[in-house]
Amino acid sequence: MSDLAQPMIEVFDVAKDYDHGTIRALDGVSLTVDRGEFVAVTGRSGCGKSTLLHLLAALDRPSRGRIVVDGRDLVQRGDLDEFRRREIGLVFQLHHLLAHLDATENLEVAMMGTHRRRAEKRVRALELLDAVDLGARATMRPPRLSGGERQRLAIARALVNEPGILLADEPTGALDTRSIDSVLALFRRIRDERGTTIVLVTHDPTVSAATDRIVEMRDGRIVDRGVSTA
Repeated sequence: MSDLAQPMIEVFDVAKDYDHGTIRALDGVSLTVDRGEFVAVTGRSGCGKSTLLHLLAALDRPSRGRIVVDGRDLVQRGDLDEFRRREIGLVFQLHHLLAHLDATENLEVAMMGTHRRRAEKRVRALELLDAVDLGARATMRPPRLSGGERQRLAIARALVNEPGILLADEPTGALDTRSIDSVLALFRRIRDERGTTIVLVTHDPTVSAATDRIVEMRDGRIVDRGVSTA
């Protein structure tokens, strides 16, 4: 059982090297994110924001340091696929939607391996499509959706299993102002209602201003951890 007093995410002196140590993407990053906190990570392209997000999602391993999520060290976990499926919602710049399935089916596939029955999966999928203003596109396949619609579908897929943590890399980059407002309102609602912890990478100051705290990165390091307004 989770300890509510314990941070959801703890990063201890993490470094990440590529090309046999010739490129250092992260250099001694330490960060704590509380349960239910909505954090924006900002900084110029190439500063290490996306690398940090990949490490938090256990899609890669740090070259040095430790990452603890919900009280468990990621390096020591042997069930990383299960961890990502049940505990993490991922929204990255490449949508990775299944082109041969319609919008509803893309969400239903993401619920494979859960306790939900087929009818329950359909209800949940349609509920989330409505939440991201895609109810009218439920039977359309991704190639027939606009870039912004595909992004909103990817966001819905990330939320479909009610993860404790949502990690999002530029989730509003392809959206218009109305859609950005809608997505941010959805993020805040799941944070308020479910206590979901959200870490969002963004270049948009309007988006970062809507979060609880802004963490700024530069050259692979955190230069400002911000002050929580939650």
